[in-house]
Amino acid sequence: MTNTLYRQILPTPEALRPWVAGIGSVSVGADPAGPYAQLPDTTTKMVFRVDESGRRSTLVVGPRARASYHRGKRFASCLEMRLAPGTALPLLGVPAVDLVGTAVPLEALPTTTARQLARELGHMTPEQVVPHLAQTLPDRLSAAADRSRTALLKAGADALSMRTGRVPGQVRDVARELAVSERQLRNLFAEGVGLSPKHYARIDRVHAVLARADDVPWAQLAVASGYYDQSHMTSDFRTLMGVPPRSYFSGRLPDAQPCQAAARR
Repeated sequence: MTNTLYRQILPTPEALRPWVAGIGSVSVGADPAGPYAQLPDTTTKMVFRVDESGRRSTLVVGPRARASYHRGKRFASCLEMRLAPGTALPLLGVPAVDLVGTAVPLEALPTTTARQLARELGHMTPEQVVPHLAQTLPDRLSAAADRSRTALLKAGADALSMRTGRVPGQVRDVARELAVSERQLRNLFAEGVGLSPKHYARIDRVHAVLARADDVPWAQLAVASGYYDQSHMTSDFRTLMGVPPRSYFSGRLPDAQPCQAAARR
């Protein structure tokens, strides 16, 4: 049996909403030391955690192009802050594409902005982090961010995302709507999201399948999620999740690996 990562959504201070997509406390399911799935993810996250010995750490977790399966460990406290598109570069000093597939200590990032942030947060509990960032980040990010590029990126991300009653647009159509070339759109996404526009949309569709698979027949779900047909959905799901939908939902999953912070590539 595979655990699920449970996220309890916490309020995002108004001052952080332009830069933060969500904040939540994170825990593994009934057996914290058991296997669990890390789903494909389009966001860069800052994870603030305290282990059972009281040791504090802040990790930067980059976008995840495909699912991975791990064995967990207990944490006394774990808080996750999901950065909005375009926030990674002005906040951490590195483009999001450099963070894809990594989980590294904040202080290990080779930029002055990351090291300064690590010093500020080093002695704080997860509960102290959000109020501190709400006071300090908006002015810092407003000065460092390119607002026009950020607005363009967010519009592109929204157009390529699933919304109620609407399937994502095609990359070429979204580029045309934003009055940029497909190459410019890819560059925007590499810098601000870390993934190509096409891969961003694929992950978003798979999340729609994961969210609705219990309620909607497979063929209907495929069409509603923007796939050509059920076989297209199955193929895409297998590529991103490592197994086809029926295997995933029946618990027939790849072997779990130990979960640990990786050295930055």
